[in-house]
Amino acid sequence: MLISLLLDISLAYMGAAIGGGLAAIGAGIGIGKIGGSAMEAIARQPEASGKIQTAMLVIAALIEVIALFGAVIALLISFKTPV
Repeated sequence: MLISLLLDISLAYMGAAIGGGLAAIGAGIGIGKIGGSAMEAIARQPEASGKIQTAMLVIAALIEVIALFGAVIALLISFKTPV
């Protein structure tokens, strides 16, 4: 019984760590792609830089919200109380 409980808790911690890490990696990749694409678009059309930067910031904020959601879920999993 005790070993099963400890295994359950340790698997929850491992799952939370992997989930939080994947959320952070995904956000980093997403922000990098958006930043690179925006800079390329501004280089092609400098007169549209204002619209491009606005769209880039909105999408970057949405990506960060998704990453924060992943981190919160990982914390909820790690603070799970044993049954």
